[in-house]
Amino acid sequence: MQDITESDIDTLHRKIGANVMRIRKEKGITQLELALSIGLKSVGLISVAEIYHNKKHFNIEHLYKIACVLDVEIVEFFKEIHTK
Repeated sequence: MQDITESDIDTLHRKIGANVMRIRKEKGITQLELALSIGLKSVGLISVAEIYHNKKHFNIEHLYKIACVLDVEIVEFFKEIHTK
């Protein structure tokens, strides 16, 4: 069995946040629009979780709601990021 380190988890959260941000921007949706669409009252969580600031990250409920709003499958948030 492979040991999963805290660094591995940090990398996962960074990847998810970056993918949410990339897809959100591709869809032309602001952080505020996304936040309001998933039932938040401000951009706070969206802004910090997209960049994994202070270890703040999206939970599975957030990701499900965001996937619905962005009209993508939730798996898209876990894919490797490929730059153009």
